[in-house]
Amino acid sequence: MKKLDEIMELMADEMKDFKTAVLELQKLSEQLVMMSIPISTEALEKNLSIFLHKQKAEKERTDEILKEIDRKLKHARIIPNYLLILFGILGILALGLVGYFGYSNNNKQQENFEVYRTIMESQNKSYEDYFAANPEIHQAYCEWIEAGYQDL
Repeated sequence: MKKLDEIMELMADEMKDFKTAVLELQKLSEQLVMMSIPISTEALEKNLSIFLHKQKAEKERTDEILKEIDRKLKHARIIPNYLLILFGILGILALGLVGYFGYSNNNKQQENFEVYRTIMESQNKSYEDYFAANPEIHQAYCEWIEAGYQDL
């Protein structure tokens, strides 16, 4: 009988533990009901629509930024403006220098030609005077020149 009492006592302890567990589960169940978590998809759909709207706005903003970058790239230059201005100024200076040196060289050549012409005229006058004084030498000189041209 002792064994039966021990079994009954164990059974009573188990029943008491089971009762406390059931009471605890009831409290948790009541708390769960009080929390009232909505099972409907309405809140989820609302959050999803807000998220999609934000994504759409972000995509539009990104598209605008990309269009602006594309527009800037179409108008972009490999060489910056200040380099173009610098090369333009250097080109104008080079062209001016070439013109100046060409003009001064032309003037120098004309001056040299005038000096040469005056020297030649003075020499020709002395030759003319000499040939006028010695017509036979002039005649021999003319024949000598004609003979030289005939050999060519």
